[in-house]
Amino acid sequence: MRTCVDNLIALPHIDGPRIRNEVEFLANRLEFLRQKRQISNEAYLDAGAIQGAFDMIGNLVEMGVPQLEIFSQIKQQLNRACNLEVKHPGLDLAIETGRMS
Repeated sequence: MRTCVDNLIALPHIDGPRIRNEVEFLANRLEFLRQKRQISNEAYLDAGAIQGAFDMIGNLVEMGVPQLEIFSQIKQQLNRACNLEVKHPGLDLAIETGRMS
């Protein structure tokens, strides 16, 4: 999840399709990992909180909220993502491996 947040923070501008693609990728990847029992139900639910936050941020983008606020909202997810990786080591790698395939 940390990589997802870092990738968004690194962008100069976040548009609706970009954040929606990230939400869809996370939803699909997390479901795949849970079904294959590569992550626990707890990790799935914990990661879903960040996925939900990204979905909400996508709504803000589509409402025309200024980019400064969008980036502020994304940066708030950074601490959550770091804590998630401590609680569920390897989750970030498991998610990002799906991006590479």
